[in-house]
Amino acid sequence: MAKLRTQAYERFTESLLAREIMPGQFVTQRQLVEVTGMPLGAIRELIPRLEVDGLIITVPQRGLQIAHVDLDLIRNAFQFRYFLEKEAVREYVRTAADDELAELRRQHEAVLDAACAGRIDDDLVAEAQITDWNLHDTIIDALGNKIISSTYRVNSIKIRLINQAGTRLFGNIVEPVMRDHLGIIAALEARDPDLSERLLGEHVISARNRALGL
Repeated sequence: MAKLRTQAYERFTESLLAREIMPGQFVTQRQLVEVTGMPLGAIRELIPRLEVDGLIITVPQRGLQIAHVDLDLIRNAFQFRYFLEKEAVREYVRTAADDELAELRRQHEAVLDAACAGRIDDDLVAEAQITDWNLHDTIIDALGNKIISSTYRVNSIKIRLINQAGTRLFGNIVEPVMRDHLGIIAALEARDPDLSERLLGEHVISARNRALGL
């Protein structure tokens, strides 16, 4: 059953990010069975985990509701990310391998070169989003702490829901985001913890402000 719960969780989050179910939507257990393709027993086992993660709430007399994207979610999700990533990057400065940093630089420069050449299309935006999250996930995972990585992934789902609500990485910000990241990578290559922390913090605050429409 544990394996089925894990599969159900993955199917649920995939459906959520694919917009097959929407933030704020009320759903039944049967609808979740249809969306995820998982058996009812696995869905029943899944719901308590989704409630703990804040992805679903039970509304008395109305049923299950997918988490809303609202100001509280934006502020809370980005505050969590801000504090966690600033601490993680100080550790990553110390442990990051040179070849790993070189590969991160290569990925970002490839996206930036394409953006500067005017080749901004849906495929490039999708690649930029993957490149963006890969840097942040790499910094967090380098801590080697499964609890932190797992909790961070749940928060990342919320951030991506926020992005889908209107702040995802559109073509006009691909270039500045890649430049922000390359600045962080340069600070990591210089093994400068203070600069790495400051630049990463500024980057997260900038993303939060975009989400808030500031």
